[in-house]
Amino acid sequence: MFTSAHANRSPLTSASVRRPSHSVVEHSATGLISEIVYREDQPMMTQLLLLPLLQQLGQQSRWQLWLTPQQKLSKEWVQSSGLPLSKVMQINQMSPCNTLESMIRALRTGNYNVVIGWLTDELTEQEHERLALAAEEGHPMGFIMRPVRNTSQPGRQLSGLKIHSNLYH
Repeated sequence: MFTSAHANRSPLTSASVRRPSHSVVEHSATGLISEIVYREDQPMMTQLLLLPLLQQLGQQSRWQLWLTPQQKLSKEWVQSSGLPLSKVMQINQMSPCNTLESMIRALRTGNYNVVIGWLTDELTEQEHERLALAAEEGHPMGFIMRPVRNTSQPGRQLSGLKIHSNLYH
């Protein structure tokens, strides 16, 4: 499923091949999973939230992994957004069930500083727990991107940012 040999390594194997250039700053976080619920007709809000963080993470030595359902990142967009083209990896045309499993595997490896995956449905508590444990193991940030559904539930916020953190829960 992964196109990179680095992505298929187990956590023990990837730890043994890490370069000593990883600084303590890069691994000081214990991993984080956040869910961003967005409106597809307002992509600028999502870009305003994520791009500064992705640009900062691009200065680290680890990769950024984008698991996208259909869209292919253009080289021009990556460069004009200030992201390091040499550190951005994309796997596209993934089904939602493969995206979740791929995110878990990628988060565990320690090869990525951020893993971004697009899902259509809300995560169950068990799925979120699996992602959180994988993020704690590999120390990356994981972002679940989920578009707002057309069917709204009364009294429920239609778009927003869910931040799951051990600091607050």
